[in-house]
Amino acid sequence: MAALVLCEPTELYNILNQVTKLSRLTEPNYLCLLDVRSKQEYDESHVITAHRVKKKADEYLIPDSVDLECVKYCVVYDDHTSSLEAILRDDNEDDNSSNSERELLIGAAIQCGRAISHRTCHPVRILRGGYESFSATYHFFRTQKIIWMPQELDEFQPYPVEIMPGKIYLGNFRQACDPKIQKDLKIKAHVNVSMETGPFFVDDADRLLHIQIEDSLEADISPFLRHLCHFIGIHIELGSVVLVFSTLGISRSCAAILAYLMHQNQQTLKKSWADVKKCKNNMRPNRALVAQLSQWEKVILGGFVTNISDPFY
Repeated sequence: MAALVLCEPTELYNILNQVTKLSRLTEPNYLCLLDVRSKQEYDESHVITAHRVKKKADEYLIPDSVDLECVKYCVVYDDHTSSLEAILRDDNEDDNSSNSERELLIGAAIQCGRAISHRTCHPVRILRGGYESFSATYHFFRTQKIIWMPQELDEFQPYPVEIMPGKIYLGNFRQACDPKIQKDLKIKAHVNVSMETGPFFVDDADRLLHIQIEDSLEADISPFLRHLCHFIGIHIELGSVVLVFSTLGISRSCAAILAYLMHQNQQTLKKSWADVKKCKNNMRPNRALVAQLSQWEKVILGGFVTNISDPFY
């Protein structure tokens, strides 16, 4: 039987926005998102690609199109469940009330998660805060659409992944040029680690840091790291949201994010790598950038800690 774990809204957001050549939502065994709210609530709006789970005679009826045995991520949500623990409710304020007058309240998401946990080998994720919390933060992922055709999923455009909730996003050049994404995520500053010039903040040096390096083994990001960390740190202090991006959002921008996390948290390259990997599973800074990050680790921590010959990535 698979375990039940809480899934933070940011985690679900990042799961929805993973990409290879296309959005990973096109993969039939990637994500199973289950909505256990009422039909009326589901019809009014739900998270994109979510299936509504019906309940009949205390049994949760999973749609026939869902294969829980093979799916990598199974996320269940109700209105607002925020804990995996049952809540003890006392309907009678009399301290002498019997146990029969008290009952344990278990959210519908947890009930459903328990019911289906024996059908999957991966943990069943219960969305913390449920639909209320997720839709309040990521309103642009609400929909009334019920059926998604394969072609529609092929054309789905992922958003940048969220590295620090509401503060730092990591994306690609196309996302950095999309005005809707800038508006939805409330982006106020860009770190552009590419040769291309984007359309936003071009004439505003306070809101754009452009690190012009090629996507090659000759690229040298080291001279820019202190300024990079200072730029991001200042904007976070000001409450601005920062988007860090490169052409594909896989190598140079990931190296920039790693450098910032190492500096900000005084942590190793290996720990920072693990943190970013949780958010973006196809990150892949080239070996030259990794070597430079190893040198940055020495600057930050006073010595080499991470063995970059070890295939931690």
